[in-house]
Amino acid sequence: MTVEGHAERASPSGLVLYIGGMLARTVMAGGVQKDLPQMSSTLDRWSPYALAALRIVTALLFMAHGTQKLFGFPAPPESGMPELLSLFGIGAILEFVGGLLILVGLFTRPVAFVLAGEMAVAYWMFHAPQSFYPVLNGGDASILFCFVFLLLVFTGPGALSIDGASRPVGPRHSWER
Repeated sequence: MTVEGHAERASPSGLVLYIGGMLARTVMAGGVQKDLPQMSSTLDRWSPYALAALRIVTALLFMAHGTQKLFGFPAPPESGMPELLSLFGIGAILEFVGGLLILVGLFTRPVAFVLAGEMAVAYWMFHAPQSFYPVLNGGDASILFCFVFLLLVFTGPGALSIDGASRPVGPRHSWER
């Protein structure tokens, strides 16, 4: 199936142009929403890749916290390098190794469950006692990481993952159609 001469597997920039065109036609038609179901099915085809992008970017950001505590890269933590078997050291190992596993999409669901728990513990132990408001206690990143990892527990890794390569071809969820 092609849409206005575009192949079904369009480039990301082609997808953006396609969505923009659909929205423009909808607005110019006086708000008639007949194109919305077609646009929704086009977006549904890309959702595994959007989930993969979220997983990869989250893993890279999360790993940076681990490399900072383990290797002092890109800069050592303000509180100094933690002892390897301390609470911060174990957290750093989880952040680096868990982030690496999430990055490649290996054992995504169980690893994401453990990392969501780590972030919940980090928030309640270290951030919440400082202030009720996450923007004041510096815990907003912990909350976001926790909920992104919980999302990965329920959705799986999306496209471009080792876990996904080992399962049968075809959609498993309604949003993967």
